[in-house]
Amino acid sequence: MRMDETEIRKRIDSLREEHRNLDDAIDLMASNLATDQLKLRRLKKRKLKLKDQVTWWESQLIPDLDA
Repeated sequence: MRMDETEIRKRIDSLREEHRNLDDAIDLMASNLATDQLKLRRLKKRKLKLKDQVTWWESQLIPDLDA
C-alpha cells in the first residue's frame, strides 16, 4: 500500500521532530563530562539514521518521470 503525500509529509515531520529532540539530547550530554560515551555514540548513530530516513521519504515526494 502506497502512502499518499499527506501521510508522507506527516512522517517526515515526525522524523524531523525526533531528530531535533535527539540533537538537543546530544548537545546536553556532550556538555557533561560524566556522559556515557557509548550512549552518546548510539544517540548520534540514531540521529544519522533519522536523517537518512527523512531524505528517503523526501525522495518519495518527487514524482517519477517517464523517460
